[in-house]
Parts: sequence; structure tokens; C-alpha cells
Amino acid sequence: MRSKRIDLIEKYIYKHKTISIDKLCEEFKMSKNTIRRDIDTLVDKGIIKKVYGGVTINNNNKELLSFEERTIKNNFAKSSIAEKAAQFVEDGDSIFIDSGTTTFNMIEYLKDKKNITVFTNNLNVIVQAIPYENIEIICLSGKLTRKTSSFTGLTAPDILSAYNLNKCFMACTGISLENGVTNTSPDEYKIKKAAVSKSSKCFLLADTSKFDVVSLMTFCDIKDIDYMITNDCPPEKYADYFHNYNIELIVTNEK
Repeated sequence: MRSKRIDLIEKYIYKHKTISIDKLCEEFKMSKNTIRRDIDTLVDKGIIKKVYGGVTINNNNKELLSFEERTIKNNFAKSSIAEKAAQFVEDGDSIFIDSGTTTFNMIEYLKDKKNITVFTNNLNVIVQAIPYENIEIICLSGKLTRKTSSFTGLTAPDILSAYNLNKCFMACTGISLENGVTNTSPDEYKIKKAAVSKSSKCFLLADTSKFDVVSLMTFCDIKDIDYMITNDCPPEKYADYFHNYNIELIVTNEK
């Protein structure tokens, strides 16, 4: 399917930053005319730009995209990850749902659970949960950051620290063996750290585009998580690491 192929090309370009047309043709076993048409689609979306003989990412400074822009990217994979994560929520659980375009999809899969308490700092999670009376919502206080659609403030980590949570479902901007689990927003750093430290089980929800990516701040080590839920098999070095540290790897195989 062309849309899926374009998504794969986009991920490949983001991983390599700058790539030649010939290399794209070789990697995806496509003709130059087909690759050029796909590239034109990405150029029109503002994702990449053409350079002599190839393409490069349009934004090389890793500026945080808006919540709406990030929601659109890899949406099918994110939804499948969220659905799988929701299966681990049990009746009566108190959970933290992180601010992220993958994690907020969990709410629609919790509507049949009983007596769930959701702690969150994400406005979209709150709005999604309002229709479901089985979900008690505890919103972390703070100022609304529109770019991430999340509340951040000095008291938010303190609120989390007062509770013992059964599970936390975390989002990230990047994950690497060298730098751990990272995020772009300094304002959310302490909230994420508090959620991980106060939860009995930690679930990391991340599609495969997040592997081998390093962002501004490390909020936990990889070995701090208990479950890694992603949409496709990660590089072998990660699978080995997960096995060595008894981290359960769950792959949805959706792209």
C-alpha cells in the first residue's frame, strides 16, 4: 500500500538524516520515478526537502512538534500499541497515563474496565475519559503547555508522590542503550520520573521510529521498565537487552 510505503520511506530518511535517491531505490526496490513521486508527497507535507542527488529532513534541530502533528504520524501503529497496553489494565487499577500521542489512545480501550483511576497531566487524555463513568480522573495541576497539550508545574510531581500506582504507561521521544529513555520537554521531566518511581509496573509505549533516537533529557533507564510495547521488532541489540534484564517485549506487528 502506497501510504505505508511512504511512512517507511519517511522513517528511513529521519533515521539517516540525508540520503541519496539511488540508496532509496536500492533500499525499497523501487524505480527512480516511483521514489521521486513518494518524495514529492513528503516534500509537499513539509517533512523533507530535496538536495542535490537526494533528500534531507526539513527540520534537523529536533524541535518538538505539536501534539496534533505528532498524532498524525504513524497513527495506525500507535493505536495498535495503545490497544495492547490497555489489555494489561485490570479492574480497580490506579494508573498513570503519560502525555503522548500513543498513550492517549488507551482511553477508548478502557471503557469496559471497572473502577479505573487515571492520573494524567495530558488534556487530551482527560477529554477522552470524560464520557466514561468507570474512569475516575485525577488531573495533575499546572500550567497548560499547548505544544504538548499537557499540564506542567512544580506541584505535579508532588501529587504523584503521594500515591502508590499499580502501573504507569509512558511515552518517549527516543530510546537508546547509551542514553536510556528520553524526552524533549524539560517541563515534563520530573513528572515522568515521579510516575516511573511510584509505579509497581512500568510500561513503555513507543513505535519503532523511537529506537536509536536521543532527546534532550533522560527520565529513566531502560532497565527501569518492565514491559516494552512496540509495533515491530526492534534492532537485535535491544531485543538482547530486554531479554537480559527480564523486560517483556511485546510486538503488535502493525505499521
